[in-house]
Amino acid sequence: MNAATGQILRTIVNAMQRTGAVVWELRNIIKAFGPVLANDNVSLTLRRGEIHGLVGQNGSGKTTLIKTLCGAHQPDSGTILHDGRPVRLPNPLAARALGIATVFQEFSLVPNMTVAENIFLGGWPGRLYGIDWRQMREDARKVLAQLEIAISPDDVLADLPVARQQMVEIAKAFAQNASMIILDEPTAALAAREVEHLFALLQRMRQQGAAILYISHRIDEIVQLVDVVTVLRNGQVISTAEDTPIDIPYIVTKMIGRSIEEYYPKERNATSEVVLEVRQLGTERGVADVNFTLHRGEVLGLGGLLGSGRTRIARALFGIDPLTTGEILVKGRRVSLTSPAAAVAAGFAFLPEDRKTDGLFFNFDGCRNITIANLRGLLRGIQLDLAREQEVARGVIEHLDISPAAQEGMMDQLSGGNQQKIILGRWLYAGAEIFILDEPTQGIDIGAKTAVFRLINELTRAGNGVIFITSHDDELLAMSDRIAIVRRGRVVRIANVNDVNKADLLQGAGEVAA
Repeated sequence: MNAATGQILRTIVNAMQRTGAVVWELRNIIKAFGPVLANDNVSLTLRRGEIHGLVGQNGSGKTTLIKTLCGAHQPDSGTILHDGRPVRLPNPLAARALGIATVFQEFSLVPNMTVAENIFLGGWPGRLYGIDWRQMREDARKVLAQLEIAISPDDVLADLPVARQQMVEIAKAFAQNASMIILDEPTAALAAREVEHLFALLQRMRQQGAAILYISHRIDEIVQLVDVVTVLRNGQVISTAEDTPIDIPYIVTKMIGRSIEEYYPKERNATSEVVLEVRQLGTERGVADVNFTLHRGEVLGLGGLLGSGRTRIARALFGIDPLTTGEILVKGRRVSLTSPAAAVAAGFAFLPEDRKTDGLFFNFDGCRNITIANLRGLLRGIQLDLAREQEVARGVIEHLDISPAAQEGMMDQLSGGNQQKIILGRWLYAGAEIFILDEPTQGIDIGAKTAVFRLINELTRAGNGVIFITSHDDELLAMSDRIAIVRRGRVVRIANVNDVNKADLLQGAGEVAA
């Protein structure tokens, strides 16, 4: 079956699936904040037994629309209908009472309470003399069994991994008898196997008649999961559910407003020259006997599960975690990386997984965040040349196409993509040659992701080596030249990317039996 035939069949299947009753409908929603029109005449239809994808870059209006649906914002004009009748959602409690449940990236759960207590939070079953704890546990057990979630109602939430906590959040929404469940970036902190479990859960909920609105920056997941897609851009519906084929190139083109040649614009710039050699690396944090080389112009991908030790290897290379064994050679010369300052002096750059906590100075503007790693280059005698600092920052901001607001604006005023570029710009100015990028596309939209991929190409084109850590197998396979699979703090396999597929990644990471 060719691609065209497959798309026709997919369209027919989607049309059949859209025969479910309309449960929620937005008609011509307009919402402005001062002169900014966040939602401009937006219409959206949600049906029972359907997973509806909502996509768009940061600033496209997704968040405003979600907050309108869950009662946090009031539309300036337009109509919201529930089962065909106009309704008002003056606050989140009213939205919840009408059957709208929202699962945000940041969970609305209480860590020191049990799973059962969290599932029925705000509505614990009572009896004459207080709370009926036995009934609560039994009801929670039924909800978990119905959704096939293997968690005990008596487990304390804080003892569960993030993926399990998210399952509890979804069970909580399901227990409300919600007619619509909104999920906002639900896979942001999940590994590949955990994403599969989440998708299986959502499929079961769909089969039980739930209407699901699924928001994600990860277009490959959207294509895999949803029945229909609506694309927003600049506050407007650019492509409706009825008109949008579930196809990555089409969706991406509609989102960013211009055609792209490919989703992952990979360049092959690797040479035979070794810029980094790691021998028998070990730390007290679980890294053991790690060996690999990195070549000039190469992207070496580190694959593995969350918690496999990829980030710990990165921390050791950047001098954050002290070495207990092994040695590191940069361009054939042994270096002692006893601190991040020593790593920077040796030519290392680090874009951490948690950019907000570990990568940015939120009390500084974009200019100072860019120059912070190379203040010596701004010295005039014993004083900083502030005019030169502004000039340097302006050049980096223009080169990396960062929002001009970064020149003087604080970090919390910038999008995730611009924040990532600020950190990369810092290391470009510092003259780094070995770039360690830990989850560089996490929490950023498709346009910013493409920009990050193009920056990786630019780095390798200039002869830099890149260590690329990502939990997304598609990104890993598309952007790497070689892949090192990490399990329990060890590199268990290194291979050319052409010799690795997704099954190899799963097996190497220990997700399936060898």
